[in-house]
Amino acid sequence: MAQLKTIILAAGKGTRFKSDTPKVLHLLAGKPVLNYVLDVAENLSSLKTYVVVGHQAERVAQLVGARAVIVEQKEQLGTAHAVQMCMRHLKGFRGDVLVMCGDTPLLDKGLLRQLLTRHARTKSVGTVLTANIQDPSGYGRIMRDAKGAFIAIREEKDASADEKKIHEINTGVYCFKADALLKFITRVRRNENKKEFYLTDTIELFLANGLKVETLVTNDWTVNLGLNTRADLALAEAILREKILKRLMADGVTITDPATTYVENGVTIGQDTVIYPCTYIHHGVRIGKNCSVGPFARLRPGTVLGNGVAVGNFAEISRSQLADGVTMKHFSFLGDARVGAEANIGCGTVTANYDGKNKNVTKIGKGAFIGCDTILVAPVEVGDGAMAGAGSVVARGRNIPAGMLAVGMPARVIKKVNK
Repeated sequence: MAQLKTIILAAGKGTRFKSDTPKVLHLLAGKPVLNYVLDVAENLSSLKTYVVVGHQAERVAQLVGARAVIVEQKEQLGTAHAVQMCMRHLKGFRGDVLVMCGDTPLLDKGLLRQLLTRHARTKSVGTVLTANIQDPSGYGRIMRDAKGAFIAIREEKDASADEKKIHEINTGVYCFKADALLKFITRVRRNENKKEFYLTDTIELFLANGLKVETLVTNDWTVNLGLNTRADLALAEAILREKILKRLMADGVTITDPATTYVENGVTIGQDTVIYPCTYIHHGVRIGKNCSVGPFARLRPGTVLGNGVAVGNFAEISRSQLADGVTMKHFSFLGDARVGAEANIGCGTVTANYDGKNKNVTKIGKGAFIGCDTILVAPVEVGDGAMAGAGSVVARGRNIPAGMLAVGMPARVIKKVNK
């Protein structure tokens, strides 16, 4: 496979989102939309990736960081114009250039590998990813001759009534020979109706000059799902969530009701763990084997559960680590907590971790027992095998030593725990 460089188009404002945030920065399953496309470029071993920014360029560039080269398109004059902004970076490059849109997070890396392979095998100057979809409205149609050979992309506004019945559409993903792209993109003229320069016109110039252009067709309609509205974002979330849950179930996790279970990107869950309905697990959470979570539980970022942990209904955990065998059955909150193995967190337990300025840590030792309706005001420690009586308020810094019982408001250490 030839050397590859990638251009990601992310300059648009996303007017229909009605948002102060660029649409490529909106979260999808806990992760910015643009990051999904950057992941694909990295997976394809792109030598260099260029992200074309425009609207709120600084915010998009901050997200991209060192993952790609930022190229600014100060005036948004169309897709061809955006690609032209990158041409100085491609001078002398003799490999291939992959062009993707930054608002298409469901692009599949395996499918794009197929696109690159077909591009190389057919020795084409350009290869277009196309898709057969049920409702092609709004998309450019793929025109073919009687033998099925690709001959043009017809924009919907220019299509005849018969051409509009075509269900094969342009996804907006292209692979170009770099030298051919450099030569012809400067010849693209501004569309008189939209006052923009269209990248599809480069394809027309290739064909008009007798150069070979190929296609790769997919029947997966989701790959070209661009996020133009909040409804599109919700649809992409549903599609991605279904994929995440199917992967987890294939790995041995029981999801009792996928329709009401929300698991974000980047979550790991061990074999034989059961996730009950109406549970939300945020990105980056790690759950061990043989755990049970929910129903109506929320595990926020930074949460790590060991093996055999039980988290029940109406429980919330954030930035906390629960060792093997911890039980936290219902109506409790743990934030910034470190909980030792086999500890019991009683109903209604709350770690008061925020003092108005800082998040503070609560440490609960191995085999400790926290009674119902206990408030632990962090920073505070409960030692191994210690106990906080029901309704206790363990004040900031008033640690409970190992093996001791504390009760009251504020809690006082009164005796050793009876074994």
